[in-house]
Amino acid sequence: MKDALDTVPRSTPVNSGVDKPAAVADGLAQALTDTYTLLLKTHVYHWNVEGPLFYSIHSLTEEQYGDLFEATDVLAERIRALGQLAPMSVKAVLSDAQVDDAPKNPTAKDMVEDLAKGHEKLAKQLRGLIRVSEEHDDDVTADLATARAAFHEKATWMLRAIAKE
Repeated sequence: MKDALDTVPRSTPVNSGVDKPAAVADGLAQALTDTYTLLLKTHVYHWNVEGPLFYSIHSLTEEQYGDLFEATDVLAERIRALGQLAPMSVKAVLSDAQVDDAPKNPTAKDMVEDLAKGHEKLAKQLRGLIRVSEEHDDDVTADLATARAAFHEKATWMLRAIAKE
C-alpha cells in the first residue's frame, strides 16, 4: 500500500460545464500572484508607515491586508475547483507579478499612492478575468472576479482619499 503522504498533487479533469478551465485557471493564477504581491507590500507598508496620518494608514492597511490574505485562499481554491493546480512555490507565486515591488524608502504619501496603483492594476486585471470567465461559461469565477474588482476599486478610492491634498 502506498504511503498517504507520498501523494503528489495533479490537475484533474472536472466536468462542471466550464469550457477550457485551464484558461480560466491561468487568469486566476495571475490574480493570485498579484494579490499576494500586493498583500506583502501592504503589510510591509503597514509596519513602516510614519507621519501625522500614521494611525489612519496603519489601520486601513491592516484591514486591506486582511482582506487580501483571505482572497488568496479563495482564488487558490477556485483554481483547484477547476481541476488545476495552484502555484506551488514562492518563486512561482511572486515571479510573474504585474504589481510592482515597493520603491526604496517611500514616504507615507508614496506608500499610499503606490498601493492605490496596485489596487487599480488588480481591478483592471480582474475585469479581464471576468471576460475570460464569461467566454468559457464560468459564472462562478466571473462572480468571484467581480467581487474582487469591487474590493480593489473601493481600496483605490480610500487610499486616494487619504493622499488627496
